[in-house]
Amino acid sequence: IILILRPEALLGPGFQMSFAATTALVAVFGLLRDARFSLGRASWSRAVMAVIISSSVAGAATGPIGAAHFNQTAHLGLIANLISVPLMGTLIIPALVCAALLLPLELDGVPLSIAGAGLDWILGVAHTVTGIEGSRGAVPSPDWFVLPVMAFGFLILFLWQGRLRFVGLGPVAVSVVAWAMVERPDVLIAEGGALVGVMGEDGRALSKARGAGFVATNWLESDGYPISQDAAAEKWKAVTAANPVRIIHVTGKRASAELRCAEGEIVVSNADLPEDMACDTFDPERMRATGAVALRLDRREGHAMMTTTRDYTGDRLWNTRGLRQ
Repeated sequence: IILILRPEALLGPGFQMSFAATTALVAVFGLLRDARFSLGRASWSRAVMAVIISSSVAGAATGPIGAAHFNQTAHLGLIANLISVPLMGTLIIPALVCAALLLPLELDGVPLSIAGAGLDWILGVAHTVTGIEGSRGAVPSPDWFVLPVMAFGFLILFLWQGRLRFVGLGPVAVSVVAWAMVERPDVLIAEGGALVGVMGEDGRALSKARGAGFVATNWLESDGYPISQDAAAEKWKAVTAANPVRIIHVTGKRASAELRCAEGEIVVSNADLPEDMACDTFDPERMRATGAVALRLDRREGHAMMTTTRDYTGDRLWNTRGLRQ
């Protein structure tokens, strides 16, 4: 029903994580039921075991999706859930239900205050756990097919009956290997030539310590190196000097007009460059037709394979208007 009403939700992390967790919980507790696995004799032990199992299963199911979308893994997520989840079911939700029932009588203030105190506790747990050193890890963004292949494998594993369900481990293994072997672009160029990022041995170096901060943060997170833009800019000279292809980033009309370059070099500018330059140039005039650019350098052949935003979006009325033919 959700996908009929909002088909774009399929690509959102909220939809993916919600249904991944639900599917995994139904499958795991179904297996425990069929195996007649006991969660304990006492009611309190059953409740504790149910919370531990549900938090572990939900965390494992949503972990890859969260890592793919946000480039982070929560090492202490299970601990945070064990501290917070029981409060949600025993205090916050009942208080909100009472508030909804008492709202017509304008007596919802007290239950809302109780729910607010519970939410403050959960947010406090989140901030405390996040502040612990080593609580989060960073991972690079996977290729586009990794999550669909992984989801397909897990659906076979969870929904199929009998031993054939273990065939699903094949796609899961393929997706994990593909993610582990993912290669990030050697060079990234922001739209309009505002920023350049060059991949080095210990992460990406950025051409500027200030400006285009949103783009810089996204690049560094997608690389799996969540350092600051300042720290990435400090590596620019060392990384570009060691790169077999010389990459130059100039800003301003005067610097762009006075620039001279040689064949085989790559020059990026936020101002229009002369058309007769010997090097490969990326300036606003060219990038109006391409959008942002990613380059993969062939170090043996000495050329670059280019992927542009336009390659993904295609030609549309809103991104081709005003371009020179």
